[in-house]
Amino acid sequence: MNLLAIIGEALRALRLNRMRTGLTMLGMIIGVAAVVLMLSIGQGAQSKINQSIASMGSNLFIVLPGATSSGGLSFGSGSVKTLTMSDSQAIADLPTIEATGPVITGTAQLNFGANNWSTLITGTTPDYFKVGNWEIEIGTIFSESDLRAAARVAILGEITAKKLFGETDPIGKTIRITNRPFLVIGVLAAKGQSLSGRDQDDNVFIPLTTSERQITGNQFPGSIRYMLVQGESAAVMDEAESEITQLLRQRHRIASGMENDFTVRNLTAIAEVATGAARIMSLVLGAIASISLLVGGIGIMNIMLVSVTERTREIGIRMAIGANRRDILTQFLLEALMICSMGGLIGILLGIGGAWIVSQVADMLIVVTFGMVSLAFAFASIVGVFFGFYPAKKAAALKPVEALRYE
Repeated sequence: MNLLAIIGEALRALRLNRMRTGLTMLGMIIGVAAVVLMLSIGQGAQSKINQSIASMGSNLFIVLPGATSSGGLSFGSGSVKTLTMSDSQAIADLPTIEATGPVITGTAQLNFGANNWSTLITGTTPDYFKVGNWEIEIGTIFSESDLRAAARVAILGEITAKKLFGETDPIGKTIRITNRPFLVIGVLAAKGQSLSGRDQDDNVFIPLTTSERQITGNQFPGSIRYMLVQGESAAVMDEAESEITQLLRQRHRIASGMENDFTVRNLTAIAEVATGAARIMSLVLGAIASISLLVGGIGIMNIMLVSVTERTREIGIRMAIGANRRDILTQFLLEALMICSMGGLIGILLGIGGAWIVSQVADMLIVVTFGMVSLAFAFASIVGVFFGFYPAKKAAALKPVEALRYE
């Protein structure tokens, strides 16, 4: 019996039992849809983290000031102003360091005409934009001469610019920060949220000296809140961290055996941990969804076993008129494979549709790739063959005489 004839017989058998075929297919539809949906959610989370990592910049350290304690209570990193502008300049001169970006932060009210907005004020240097991988959308960044002169110039984040100016071009306009006039010279390209969940586009950047002297104030002149440090390459990150630590201990006159009054954190390593966690979450979601595929496969095996029992006499007649065991085995395997394939295709469409709905309702980044769709379909087909093999083998093993006698 040729393959086309066997395929025709398999399709005829499925059509004659539409209700049973549909119910059997339902388990596979739900399983494939769940796999596509879960994998797309996991892939979306991983892509979101990758975007945040890319927006941070590459080969980064963050250097934080030290901790203090009082009355037996520890106040954690940043509670003492132990870092200075001169520390940042000294670190920038290390051979393994590309650049540094010292930072002073504060919150202030901004005004432009009738519009006002409260946001984060970041006082920094021109190198900060290189280190933090910031791109200018329009205008320019402030210069070293602006830094030395403590000029009243400002660069706006995308959200801040929209809140104050709407669709108006802000370049050349004057805003007021704590009632002081500042000339807007640039607007930064959007970066989105950081790994900590803070919106990086709701921000105003001004020269560090301007912030220190006129806006945020500084109880300890020359001190900074923290600094971003960029290594020359990924290969020298460990060496760079060691050099930064040794230099700051020397500059701060920390004796051997005493704790550091600063903290150096490798942001690249933290980002890699976050990426690994997202990847694991994606795999776990996929594994959980795959369980429903296995349940659907078991359902196929049960239904096919019932089908073999009901069609025992038919199998006996087919064998009596010339069909061999291989033909019977092939037909039942094809029936299982067809159920899984059709269910898989419908499940893929439902999974993609469900992913789109989740992205709209929950405002989540959902990523559906050809790879995950192919994987779900291939897995569904494998499940069909695996769970359909035993019933097919049982059907092929029937003896023609006994099958013909079956009532």
